[in-house]
Amino acid sequence: MTSPQFLSQVYKHPGISDADLLRIIDAHERITISKNSFLLKAGQTANEYCIVESGLIRSFLYDFEGNEITTDFMVPGELCIEVSSIFQRLPTVEYMQALTEVTAWKIDFDRFQDLFLSIPALPEWGRAWMTRQLVSFKRRATEMVTDSAAQRYERLIKERPQILQLAPLKYIASYLGVTDSSLSRIRKG
Repeated sequence: MTSPQFLSQVYKHPGISDADLLRIIDAHERITISKNSFLLKAGQTANEYCIVESGLIRSFLYDFEGNEITTDFMVPGELCIEVSSIFQRLPTVEYMQALTEVTAWKIDFDRFQDLFLSIPALPEWGRAWMTRQLVSFKRRATEMVTDSAAQRYERLIKERPQILQLAPLKYIASYLGVTDSSLSRIRKG
């Protein structure tokens, strides 16, 4: 899929005209992020977001005991964004790191804001995206309490298999809320 087609799918919305879509696509810059490079570190304020075209990014933070906890993975077609940092202009507590070489399309905050204010349907696209993210995070939080680790692992296999192919098991275990040895037992299951 060529870059305009890729970004056209990400920004697909019935209210975004072809001309507006071209403006949105033109505002992005294709970048390559080296494996293990950080896109964002705790204490920094996000000034851009990107859309993953290929590769895998993870977000993580440190808990009160200093343990590294994986909070999410971003796979192709997904936005890599620290919402509270970029939109509230606050320093983040999270880290975002490329687990593989990543090809992505980035857009800086000021360019996005200009588009957001000048393309009438873009706020609606953003609201729809934010709603999907909120539902996803609520579902994940609920499942961390109501579902077994084996059920969470099975759902990950079914819904986001790229993560299992590209991420080290210790990050997957952390994301699922289990130890490495528990994940090994679940996988042997």
